[in-house]
Amino acid sequence: MAKSIKAIALGVGAGLGTIGPGVGVGYIFGKVIEAITRQPEMRDEITSIQWLGFALTEAIVFYAFIFGLIAFFLG
Repeated sequence: MAKSIKAIALGVGAGLGTIGPGVGVGYIFGKVIEAITRQPEMRDEITSIQWLGFALTEAIVFYAFIFGLIAFFLG
C-alpha cells in the first residue's frame, strides 16, 4: 500500500515539476521569434543565447525527476 502511494506521489511530483519548465521553454522560443523578427541581423547571437536558455530550463525537469526518485527510494 505505501509503495503504491509513493509511486503516485512520484508521478504527481514529476508531472508538476515539468509544468514550469514547459511554460519557460514556450516563453523562450516565443521571445526568440519576436527578437529575430525585430532584428534579423542578430539571428546567430540570439540563437546561441536561445539554446543556452533552453538547456538551463530543461535541466529543471531533470532535477525534479531525480529528486522525485531520491524521495521515492529513500522515503
